[in-house]
Amino acid sequence: MNAQTHYFSLDGVAGLIECALDLPADKTPVGVALIAHPHPLFGGTMDNKVVHTLTRSFVTLGYAAFRMNFRGVGKSGGEYDEGRGETDDMAQLLAHAREQYPDVPFALAGFSFGTFVQTQLQKRLEKAQTPAERLVLVGSAPGKWPLPTVPNDTIVIHGELDDTIPLSNVFEWARPQDLPVLVVPGSDHFFNRKLQHIKNHVVQMWRRPA
Repeated sequence: MNAQTHYFSLDGVAGLIECALDLPADKTPVGVALIAHPHPLFGGTMDNKVVHTLTRSFVTLGYAAFRMNFRGVGKSGGEYDEGRGETDDMAQLLAHAREQYPDVPFALAGFSFGTFVQTQLQKRLEKAQTPAERLVLVGSAPGKWPLPTVPNDTIVIHGELDDTIPLSNVFEWARPQDLPVLVVPGSDHFFNRKLQHIKNHVVQMWRRPA
């Protein structure tokens, strides 16, 4: 990834929040993206390969890509809070990101459990009338967590052979919303040997005609 990575921490309610920021090289960011990692009790960290792929995708698009370790992961303090505290901490990271880059749009992206956190955060932002520009949800988690409805331009990517969150769960959640789902043939939950499809889909769908 042709980017510059900076590591920093925030003082959160439950303790230190370990964070990272990836910037496009030699370019002023055109937007901000926050990327949420999978379940902290099952090995999820901000260094997860899908999270890295989403980071590379947004850096390619010229965005400043922020990520963090949830409570109890890496150097982050506190304990797993079933999504509540994790959403609070993501909101704090967003506030920090918007202070650093106040005049650009922001996006939310997540993988697996991270999709639950980001959709919860989006609902908070909608109530405050400050929603994200767009969402990217990879390995979405309906059936495991109560995912709310999302904007109709949300990018949803799922593996055909996902046995952690079956594709049928995603269809049942997406169908009432008339929400398209991008299915990666032959892919498991972790997109082994299929990561390039995530980046390709995000970059191609995000870019708009000049």
